[in-house]
Amino acid sequence: MADQYDVIIIGGGPGGYNCAIRCGQLGLKVACVETRKTLGGTCLNVGCIPSKALLHATALMETAQKDFPAMGLKATVEADIPAMIESKNKIVGGLTQGIEYLFKKNNVEHIHGFGKIKSKTEVEVDGKTYSTKNIVIATGSEVAQLPGVDVDEKTIVSSTGALDLQAVPGKLVVIGGGVIGLELGSVWRRLGAEVTVVEYMPSIMVNSDKEVQKGALRMFKKQGMKFELSRKVMGVDKGKKGLTVKTEAADGGKPKDLDADVVLVCIGRRAFTDNLGLENVGIETDKRGKIPQDHWKTSVDGIWALGDVIDGPMLAHKAEEEGVAVAETIAGQSGHVNFDAIPDVVYTHPEIASVGKTEEELKEAGIPYKKGKFPFTANSRARCNHEGEGFAKVLAHAETDEILGAHIIGPLAGDLIHEVCVAMEFRASSEDLARTCHAHPTVSEAVRQAAMDVEGWAMQM
Repeated sequence: MADQYDVIIIGGGPGGYNCAIRCGQLGLKVACVETRKTLGGTCLNVGCIPSKALLHATALMETAQKDFPAMGLKATVEADIPAMIESKNKIVGGLTQGIEYLFKKNNVEHIHGFGKIKSKTEVEVDGKTYSTKNIVIATGSEVAQLPGVDVDEKTIVSSTGALDLQAVPGKLVVIGGGVIGLELGSVWRRLGAEVTVVEYMPSIMVNSDKEVQKGALRMFKKQGMKFELSRKVMGVDKGKKGLTVKTEAADGGKPKDLDADVVLVCIGRRAFTDNLGLENVGIETDKRGKIPQDHWKTSVDGIWALGDVIDGPMLAHKAEEEGVAVAETIAGQSGHVNFDAIPDVVYTHPEIASVGKTEEELKEAGIPYKKGKFPFTANSRARCNHEGEGFAKVLAHAETDEILGAHIIGPLAGDLIHEVCVAMEFRASSEDLARTCHAHPTVSEAVRQAAMDVEGWAMQM
């Protein structure tokens, strides 16, 4: 007789492994199927975690090289690329082992192999069938392909290959001006590469608040990145002396060639839903490969979907929240996710973070709003740290004063945004935040001052 489970989760990324752990905590018999040898999915193995290791190391190096003299410090810092990559790999290895430990601690069975849905109550893994009451699809996403550009992970690389380059390319062309391209472009620029970002749209980070888009573009240009906006990549030619990126204006015509030693393709990601056996249970995907669902319930009873395979931002922490909610719902509890309070962070230096609505979204929805803004140049701690670039902005409803969103470019933005997330969870007003005492001197005061500025009483500018 086939093994019987309460829940089988296909996918061991942030959504899948957190769902599995929560199921185990709730007393469900659960198994998690993962095709990689290690757990953690794209995020831990070849995404958010290894990229942050390189971002941190190179940011420290650049700070020592460029900012130390102004602080009265002298240092000589050089990069050892193979050692840096090895350090990154050790971090990833330790964290993946940590998930294995958490599985054992919470009675989660880890099944290694490619999971495929055989029926609404059966999952097949490399020829063996497992029976279950519930199936959770948490297979994540994969790199989107660009026609005419064949990724070989050597000279034409995806984000995966960009994390394992063993030498600094002289010229790096990044195709795509989104989060991944800007983060990895920043890593290799700091290490000495001449970085050019090619973006089809007229701006980078097109889903961000317009002020953030403009501020970020100005910041990256100041740091030495070059940008080719409103340009379409037609292909990449390989020659004896390197690569040639063929581009033309996005609206047609005006061709322009760009020389490169390495090309990084970062045009986005697509849901990984191919070959999962969805056709065996009558589940259809949309044109982007995503699975239609209602509160994570698919069209088939007992089959759930979460994370990158469904609508919403492709963020690890969004998938984590959904994994917990699905586990709790299966266990008969009230699983819930507040999608209006999910933060988004770009881990460049300085960082860029946001939560809630942008000004443009509020205008389009016809929601009356007011805003407060505060520059980090006026923040005492940021000035002491030689990190005065950027701003904090808070958006609130014009009538109720409820906080509707916040956008930050500046030091520790990825951490600062969370006090706004907590405030939004409690439906706080901008005045609530403005009248909350913040320690001085801290960079977090900039967020408070932005909240004060909503009503026009910021006191430090």
